[in-house]
Amino acid sequence: MSRLYRYRLPPWCRQWLYIIEKALIPLCIFQVIRTLLFPTTLDVLLLGIFIGLWIAFYSKWI
Repeated sequence: MSRLYRYRLPPWCRQWLYIIEKALIPLCIFQVIRTLLFPTTLDVLLLGIFIGLWIAFYSKWI
């Protein structure tokens, strides 16, 4: 089974990964503030997805 390596992807796909990786921290901060002020199920779910994506990028899984 071949693993998905970032550098084996097409250049346009790698560029999107870099953009998403750089935008995750501000999105997480915004979502934490929004979840603290207006806690709904959707806000908690989005925060969990954003944190999971950030962990995946930080651990070099993506």
